[in-house]
Amino acid sequence: MSRSIYAQVLGREFERLHPKIQERFGFDSQSKTRAIGRGVMDRVWTGPFYTYPFLLLGTWRRILFPEHGTNVPFSIENWAYVDSLGRETVTELRIMELARPRRFDAYMVRDPDRNLVVDLLGTHQHLAVDLQLSVMENGGLRIQSGKQRFHEGPISFRFPMFFSGYATVEVWFDDPADLFRIKVDIKNPFWGPLFGYYGTFTVDWQDVDPEDIPAHVKPVREESRI
Repeated sequence: MSRSIYAQVLGREFERLHPKIQERFGFDSQSKTRAIGRGVMDRVWTGPFYTYPFLLLGTWRRILFPEHGTNVPFSIENWAYVDSLGRETVTELRIMELARPRRFDAYMVRDPDRNLVVDLLGTHQHLAVDLQLSVMENGGLRIQSGKQRFHEGPISFRFPMFFSGYATVEVWFDDPADLFRIKVDIKNPFWGPLFGYYGTFTVDWQDVDPEDIPAHVKPVREESRI
């Protein structure tokens, strides 16, 4: 039986997750399914005015954006497939329906040498971010970002955190409300809070063959360096 990249990294800890969280993070390409989440973010916030350049730069390759708002319609698409490099991949394609709709993309793969999930950000996967996974007391999943590397053509270097941020993502299931809750905070160690959001969503599971995944789901370029 195949195991998702999250289950492989967490090992026995994966079983401590809420059943709905296990389902959400437990599928892979062999599951032949996709998860389409839809909901509302109670608040999408941005940092002080001087963080605007960071966020505006993020729109270049669908990583971040500078807009903010309340009661923002939200969708997230999770697809699982094996990329052209033979890596089991899970997408996080998110859209915020702000005055100007913003999409931001992430592609998760597992680094077998270090047994951790690496987040390949943006349309060209040029930013590789190490992720640390842990189980919350309520059965939710906490994801914390760590070291980052920039890859663009022949250029490759450790990305300085002065120009980036550390993210903490918490996803859990609210049984009484019968929906998922999510909270995201991104902070720069020098400039402080950069960006974040929190809200709720539901998930619709749909059958799909990995061979039928449309082109717009995949990145423009797949980066081999993680």
